[in-house]
Amino acid sequence: MRGLRLGRVFGIPVQLNWTFLLILPIFAWIIGSDIVRLTELVNDLLGSAIASDPLTVGLTPWLLGTAAAGGLFGGVLLHEFGHSLMAMRYDVEIDSITLWLLGGVASFKEIPEDWRQEFNIAIAGPVVSVLLGGIAFVVFQTLPATLDPVRFVVGYLALMNVGLAVFNMLPGFPMDGGRVLRALLARNRPHARATQLASEVGKTFAFVLGLFGLFAFSPLMILLAFFIYMAASGEAQQSMLKSAFQGVTVGDIMTARQELLVVDPDTTISDLLTRMLTERHTGYPVVDSREELIGMVTLDHARSIKEVERDAYTVGDVMERDVTAIAPTADAFTALQAMQEHSVGRLPVVDEAGNLIGIVSKTDLMTAFNVIQSRGDATSLIGGSSGADIPSLR
Repeated sequence: MRGLRLGRVFGIPVQLNWTFLLILPIFAWIIGSDIVRLTELVNDLLGSAIASDPLTVGLTPWLLGTAAAGGLFGGVLLHEFGHSLMAMRYDVEIDSITLWLLGGVASFKEIPEDWRQEFNIAIAGPVVSVLLGGIAFVVFQTLPATLDPVRFVVGYLALMNVGLAVFNMLPGFPMDGGRVLRALLARNRPHARATQLASEVGKTFAFVLGLFGLFAFSPLMILLAFFIYMAASGEAQQSMLKSAFQGVTVGDIMTARQELLVVDPDTTISDLLTRMLTERHTGYPVVDSREELIGMVTLDHARSIKEVERDAYTVGDVMERDVTAIAPTADAFTALQAMQEHSVGRLPVVDEAGNLIGIVSKTDLMTAFNVIQSRGDATSLIGGSSGADIPSLR
């Protein structure tokens, strides 16, 4: 999830997605337009006697709404820092923390499979939210009645931070409560099986939440339900693939060099297009005379040259030189992650000297996965057995 980079805190990139810039004023407007009812809520739950009439004069409700909305998202940001700082204790790499339409997201390179570590990471966010709520309540109690507008904002944040913690602990995987559930399930069963069970609970929760949002005419709740459902399905699929590919290396499933069609950097663009037509390929590894990989060239690269100039330009002029490659000893799931991260459909496989020895594609990975499923290895991994190493799937 990309956004406007704000900077780094504790070495963690913090960014705003454009949807956050949309939702913040909406939240400010919702709070400001409902200031009387929210004041009654704060009074009822915190035992105060804030007068609502002075809070509705002039621009006051909109200023209070803006302050409360900003404080609420500030609490969400600290909630995500709770997850991230706990993850850093276990040497988990954090990609970023992003504020967006539905709150905040802390993106990790990989979630630990140790159930204790995942439990602690998942619970850290709600713990931070409860602590923030407690601090806000103490401040609320100490502020004098002459500062009722400030007391309203602080009291509102006390309630919302505790509410945030409670909501996040609902078993809607991959919300915090769903991750806690998976961690507890993983104590006595394989991680993939625990993920599958937590995902089913999460999807059921999302369905119920979506129905509730539908009857309550809440588009935001429906959107949240959709996000939870899709995220739960996606993470379950990722876990299934990771388990299935245990013991499978890139070298097991790649297309070997002798089966590859490659191109020389001195090939003209005209000749390249002719080869693409006759060989029905739209992309080639580019290798030099020493068989060293020096780039990749695709149909889009060839199209970038005008037709009248295609005899004058070569593959070396237009090819992509910054190529993401992978070693044959890397595991297959790492290859899949690399493809997703760089938005590519294939990776060249190189040896320690940088020589091209093969290519692995998403098609290769999916073929391997289907073979593993047909053999029953994926099922056995989820069910509890370790599975056997697979020397070759080709």
